[in-house]
Amino acid sequence: MRSKILACLFFALLLLLTVMNFSKCNHANGDSTKALKIQEPTIEYGIITDSFQLLKGVIKPGQVLGEILYRNHIDHGKIDEIVKASKGVFDVKRAKAGQPYTVLCTKDSNAIAQCLIYEESSIHFVVFDLRDGIKVYRGEKEVKIKMRTASGEITSSLWNAIMDNNLSPALVIELSNIYAWTIDFFRIQEGDKFRVYYEERYVEDEFVGIGRIWAANFTHQSEDFYAFYFKEEGKNFGDYFDEESKTLRKAFLRAPLNFSRISSKYSKRRRHPVTGRVKPHLGTDYAAPTGTPILSTANGTITEARYKRSNGNYVKIRHNNTYTTQYLHMSKIKTGIRKGVHVKQGDIIGYVGSTGLATGPHVCYRFWKNGVQVDPYKQKLPPSEPMKEMSKAPFQLVKDSLIQYLAEPII
Repeated sequence: MRSKILACLFFALLLLLTVMNFSKCNHANGDSTKALKIQEPTIEYGIITDSFQLLKGVIKPGQVLGEILYRNHIDHGKIDEIVKASKGVFDVKRAKAGQPYTVLCTKDSNAIAQCLIYEESSIHFVVFDLRDGIKVYRGEKEVKIKMRTASGEITSSLWNAIMDNNLSPALVIELSNIYAWTIDFFRIQEGDKFRVYYEERYVEDEFVGIGRIWAANFTHQSEDFYAFYFKEEGKNFGDYFDEESKTLRKAFLRAPLNFSRISSKYSKRRRHPVTGRVKPHLGTDYAAPTGTPILSTANGTITEARYKRSNGNYVKIRHNNTYTTQYLHMSKIKTGIRKGVHVKQGDIIGYVGSTGLATGPHVCYRFWKNGVQVDPYKQKLPPSEPMKEMSKAPFQLVKDSLIQYLAEPII
């Protein structure tokens, strides 16, 4: 009996020691796992940077990339080789003051440059890799897209409405491009409203700009103007269409400038600001700073590009057998714009000035229909190519999925 009791005590003690040993092993293994945990490498511009010294800076006025490399122990001979290797990839002379750069140097007392990265923008960069020969290539940072819905109401101008709602100024440009054929932004008025569903782009959690606008509604003079982005099958680009699948693109832009103000409208009786004579003013004057680009409002062929005493520097374009436009008082005509040259809608043909009979910088925009000067804003301008029938059903699906983001009341 006594021997059985001793045997039980022995086995109990053995079991206790086994459990304690197993617990210690587990604990030790846990510590070992923590100790052996591998640290994630640091990666910038697609390069593992842990083995380098990182020197960051900003291009100073008058500074060139060769100077930065020389300061980091790259001799003139190798700099010349780098410049030659860069041809066709990046012109080193185009490095701009204010742009960031990073130099990856050896981690020793010599600190010799191994890579130079020049940031062209918040997204695009150029790498000069000197580690194994010389390689020059472009790269892009990862861009994350976030969708956003925004709205506003006009009290003075579209620009102020965008700023008042803490939105990106780029929205002004994008909306004016989308509605360039539909809405005259020189005539928008207090009470007009807009709502947009669009992409915001982020790099490393920093906002770097807007992407595509997918849907928009602009309420102008109590009328809704919808715009939905859609790419038809077989086309290399998309475009904007209204809720009835009609294209927003027209044969003519509503104005020859992106932004300015109308200083004098088309009129049969107007007192000329220089001569003082009352006579018809068969054009629309857009006041803008000298040098503002003037755009061709439609595709066409240049019929005149010269100087006249009253007109100053001017360009005249024949668009087809029906329509002709003219642009007066330019500070200069763009290089290459001459008689016989074909231009596309939106091409720059000259720059705002005050040559000829003009009291200040502006462009006088004249419009002919069938050889008669008319007010372009009273014309029903022709549309461009309509949507194909086979595309209308897919478009309706896209429109129905997007319109929900514009359905909430604009406040």
